[in-house]
Amino acid sequence: MLVAPAFVSSQPTLTATPAIAPGAVPASIHADRYGRSAWECPRGFQERGETCVAIKVPANAYLSAFGNEWECNRGYQRMGERCAAVKVPDNAHADDQPFAPGWECDRGYLAVNGTCTPVLVPANAYAVDSAFNGGWECDRGYRRDGKGCTAVMVPAHGFLQRGGDDWDCDRSFRKQADACAPVEVPANAYLDGTGHGWKCERGFRRQGSICEPLVVPTSAYIAYSGNDWTCVDGFRRQGEACIAN
Repeated sequence: MLVAPAFVSSQPTLTATPAIAPGAVPASIHADRYGRSAWECPRGFQERGETCVAIKVPANAYLSAFGNEWECNRGYQRMGERCAAVKVPDNAHADDQPFAPGWECDRGYLAVNGTCTPVLVPANAYAVDSAFNGGWECDRGYRRDGKGCTAVMVPAHGFLQRGGDDWDCDRSFRKQADACAPVEVPANAYLDGTGHGWKCERGFRRQGSICEPLVVPTSAYIAYSGNDWTCVDGFRRQGEACIAN
């Protein structure tokens, strides 16, 4: 007579052994990185003192990937030692992200006191997924002004910044109140890296709004910056001269 093979589950039978001593789990004994004997509980059990205790998985839950804890099924939320069904309000959908209430409002709605209310999007704005700032942002070229969006007034020789809610001046111009004024570059100077200011050329030093020639004393040379000088080896600076050490 042929006997059908019994079905073997890949999951451990959690109720068969409520508690086992670590010495009774030879498959879980191993050496740690220091060569010492160590042990750990098999899948479906938790370490409690010097024993391995079976994990009690409640209804609507499952063992975690590591097998040492349980998690609620999608649509359920952990409440103590059980999994309670998530009540999803109107205009929302289930969401099992950490620290979430188990649901998230649909696009165009905002969570308020456990419900999802429509986002009131003002003129020249659009709805966003984030609840930050009321669930909406201004269109490019507009900036938030209270509960609405006002146009960004870009002056001549100016342009919108990348964010779209402010402006900056073109190169060789600088902000002056609500306008862009030309940068006046004096003789022996050039526009700096920002394009909104200037620096003196090498061998010159800034004095107010002009660049004066740098006076380099004997036994000295122009420093790396180009706007000051340094004494050669064997000499030290004293006032505006270099004297021997």
